[in-house]
Amino acid sequence: MNTAHYETNGEIAVIRLDNPPVNGLGLALRRGIVEGLKQAESDSNIRAVVVTGSQRAFSGGADIAEFGTPKTMIEPVLTTVVNYLETSSKPVIAAISGACMGGGLEVALGCHYRVATPDAQISLPEVKLGILPGAGGTQRLPRLIGAEHALNMIVSGAILPAKQFKGSALFDELVEGDLLEGALAFARKVISDNLPLKRVRDLKAEHPNPEGFFMFARNTVGAIAKNYPAPLKCVDAVEAAVTRPFDRGMEVEREAFVNLLQTPESRALRHAFFAERLTTKIKDVPSDTPTRDIRSVGVIGAGTMGTGISINFLNAGIPVTLVEMKQEGLDRGMDAIRKVYEGRVKKGKMTEDKAKACLDLVTPSLSYDDLKDAELVIEAVFEEMGVKESVFKKLDEVCKPGAILASNTSTLDVDKIASFTSRPQDVIGLHFFSPANIMKLLEVVRGEKTAKDVLATAMKLAKAIKKTAVVSGVCDGFIGNRMINQYQREALLMLEEGASVQQIDKAIEKFGFAMGPLRMADMAGGDIGWAIRKRQYAENPDMKKMVVADRLSEMGRHGQKTGAGFYRYEPGNRNALPDPEVDRVIDEVRGELGITPRKISNREIVERCVYALVNEGARILEEGIAQRASDIDMVYLTGYGFPVFRGGPMHYAEEVGLPNVVRAMEPFAENPHTQPGFWEPADLLVKCAAEGRRFDEKTA
Repeated sequence: MNTAHYETNGEIAVIRLDNPPVNGLGLALRRGIVEGLKQAESDSNIRAVVVTGSQRAFSGGADIAEFGTPKTMIEPVLTTVVNYLETSSKPVIAAISGACMGGGLEVALGCHYRVATPDAQISLPEVKLGILPGAGGTQRLPRLIGAEHALNMIVSGAILPAKQFKGSALFDELVEGDLLEGALAFARKVISDNLPLKRVRDLKAEHPNPEGFFMFARNTVGAIAKNYPAPLKCVDAVEAAVTRPFDRGMEVEREAFVNLLQTPESRALRHAFFAERLTTKIKDVPSDTPTRDIRSVGVIGAGTMGTGISINFLNAGIPVTLVEMKQEGLDRGMDAIRKVYEGRVKKGKMTEDKAKACLDLVTPSLSYDDLKDAELVIEAVFEEMGVKESVFKKLDEVCKPGAILASNTSTLDVDKIASFTSRPQDVIGLHFFSPANIMKLLEVVRGEKTAKDVLATAMKLAKAIKKTAVVSGVCDGFIGNRMINQYQREALLMLEEGASVQQIDKAIEKFGFAMGPLRMADMAGGDIGWAIRKRQYAENPDMKKMVVADRLSEMGRHGQKTGAGFYRYEPGNRNALPDPEVDRVIDEVRGELGITPRKISNREIVERCVYALVNEGARILEEGIAQRASDIDMVYLTGYGFPVFRGGPMHYAEEVGLPNVVRAMEPFAENPHTQPGFWEPADLLVKCAAEGRRFDEKTA
């Protein structure tokens, strides 16, 4: 199917790109552009060509539906399309509105002239996929806006409005009114004034001090990029644009592009890109499932979580009724919300009017009765089943029919919570992560009786409040916390076996986590983990006790909030400082347990912590708690600080090789100090390793 439409307007041919939603440059569209150009060149009545897209997008770049398929390599490939545009015997004008990104911008750079609406979105975001522009973007953009500005754009992948380039050679004209009319008028001017064919490749990319600038750029980019090879390759390519002839620069770009495609970092980033898009697809809930209107939201609990949850909805323009039991707590919650908005205004991230509009949407209340008209109510109260029971029984009495009742529980049984109401079909888990107004992840917990339209509504709402929503089934801890329990347990057991607090955290941070498991426990609050462990000990008498963590909690060392946990903290300072008292407790526990400390390597620390995630993740897949391995990866990339350049725990295991993961787990299973049975590899892990397939790969 040809997705480029050809029409004429007097002496001007118009090639309109039409591959919704963002005019991805798939094979059919690439062919359509070339065929349109050939048709215009063969028509003696045509003297100029306008290439345009839709109001939403000139072109968002490559067609993601073709990623990884042979179609990406079938001619005309993108470089061929750009070459056709640039070598056209008749002037070609790109008329740009909406998204003009990646390959879309490279197409525009191949045209002789460019006109755009002031708010068109301009970007070369390939670095975010671990690659660089591969159709001349690194060579042409510096010739139009200068090497420094071009490098900043390419290395950051930032999206900038077209008006920001006013005065540069990138755009010949900014069109305030109708874009096509403006483009046609510009084309007529090109014809009447007999303007030359401006080929970007013929311009010179210059910098007054290229040697010094690129040395500085490498040092700066290298320090920031760390585990990502693409940004430094971008520096190499832009330097080639300045210091080498165009064709040689294109060779440098192409070589870097091909090499980067093969790096594990690019594979991880591309995996994450597609994984995020897959989270919205629910196997038995079609995309056209009707959703419920959410015009107002109730939040119960004005603590840290409740206020953070509320801010998400206020930012989206959805009114919130914030309910607390005591005036003092309600006042604290409202103060916390106000401080967030005051901070955003102070930092220039929000206008005072916008902040006021958001604050005007929140209604503080001491009465459940004020929730009677809400279409969604989220409880964010203490994590104890008895407390949840009283809240949901009250909501069942007060809330109108059809209202969605949601729990922010991080571990508790959503089906049991639903049973406290007469409408379990309307109950769902919405597990926000702290700080709730900042963290991207939202675990959407589907109960046994949760209605499909309730689930569809939750997913739609997550998008409205800019969250990455991942569906989980019901189990203790859902996806994220169930897995993190195993990760944390291995870290705590290695403390008893011979590793130090600092060694464990440094090994995990060197692997790429933002912080190690023990620093993370201190930040989250040791009392929370302790409460969960005590419940789990009661429910699972055979569960191995985490003696060091329990002892520290019994001493009142709950982390940053109390000034001491696995580390100590100075007042007003969150820097984690080593504490000899913790070393004393660890030695004491080792003595009580009869453990002779042994030397533990950093490799063992990483493998036991990360492969614990993998093994539990495989069990979660077996049980149907998660729909797909990539969903688990998104939970960990967006909610738990797993290094993005490694793609998530399940993807990382596949990169290592599942047979190698199974092999590495064998000595862990023989360790008498670990949780009995845990290191028995999950059946799915063994099966995939034996069959040589990935977790989400279907069997033949």
